[in-house]
Amino acid sequence: MSRDSIDSHMIRVLHTLLTESSVSRAASLLGQSQPTVSIALRRLREITGDPLLVRSGSRMVPTSHALTLIEPAAQALSSIDAILHPNTSFDPVASTRTFRIGSPDYLDVFFVPAVIDAFHQAAPLAKLEFKHLMMVDGGYENGLETGLLDLVIGNWRTPPEHLHLQPLCQDELVCLMRAAHPIRAGALTRDAYEQAEHLAVTTYNTTAWGTIDTELARNGLTRTVTTTLPYFGMAPYVLVRSDLLFTTTRALASHYARLLPLRIEPIPGGASALTYYQLWHERTHRSAAARWLRQLVANVARTLVSETR
Repeated sequence: MSRDSIDSHMIRVLHTLLTESSVSRAASLLGQSQPTVSIALRRLREITGDPLLVRSGSRMVPTSHALTLIEPAAQALSSIDAILHPNTSFDPVASTRTFRIGSPDYLDVFFVPAVIDAFHQAAPLAKLEFKHLMMVDGGYENGLETGLLDLVIGNWRTPPEHLHLQPLCQDELVCLMRAAHPIRAGALTRDAYEQAEHLAVTTYNTTAWGTIDTELARNGLTRTVTTTLPYFGMAPYVLVRSDLLFTTTRALASHYARLLPLRIEPIPGGASALTYYQLWHERTHRSAAARWLRQLVANVARTLVSETR
C-alpha cells in the first residue's frame, strides 16, 4: 500500500488505537474483533513507517511520532463528520463568527443601525461588518460569489437574476429641499420640478441615480442634475446651503428633515415605490447561519415598516 493511501475508516482506527493504547479496547469501541484491529494496526504501520504502539512492560504506549498524529487525526475525523453529517442548526447566542453585509450608504441612517442593534442582542459574541458597495473588490456580485459578503441589501429596480432575493419593504420617492426654499410649501409643480436644479448621488455604478431617473421617466418627469456627490450623507448638508432639489426615499428624507431645516415635498404626479431587497448567492442558500442572518434582516425591515405606518 502506498504510504499516502489512507481512508476515513483507517483514520478512525488510528485515532482510537492511539488514544486508547490498546488493541482490545479499540476493538471494543469500534465494534470490531481484535484480529481485525490488529491487521489494521499492521497496515497503519506500513502507511506511516512507524511502529505507532510499542510495548512498555505489560502495556502498549504510543511512540513519539504517534503522539504527533493524534491531533491531525482528530481534526480529519471532525472534518469528515462535518461532510457526512452537516450541521443544520445555528445557535446565535454561542456563535463567534463574523458576518459581512454589503449595503449602500442611503441605508446608514435608518436601516443599518436597527440591524446592528438586533444583531448584537441576538448574537452577543458574534461580529458584524458592513461593507459599502463601493469598497467591495469586483463589485457586490463578486463579493457574494467569493464569500467576501454573506448578504447584500439594496433597492435595485432589476436585481441580478442569478442571485437569490427576498423583498424586504417598499419606500416612496419624495423631494427634499431647504425649509426656506423659493418654491413654497405645496407648490412643487411639474414645471417647477423640471426647471429647478437638482442634486444627485452617484454610487459605484450609478445604480441609484439610474433607478430614480427610471421612476421619474415612468411618470413623464425629467430633472436637470447640476451637482453630484459620492455619498448620500453629504446631500442634506448641501441642501441647507443651496436651492438644489434632492429626490430620494421618504425614510432618508424624513430622518434629515427632523434634524436639519429641511422640508419634504411630494413628487409632482406621484412616483411608484422602490422595493428594498436582500440578495445572496447559492453558496450560502442552505447555510443555517446565513438563513438566520437573512431572517434577522427581514424581521428588522418588517418592524421599521410597521413603525412608520
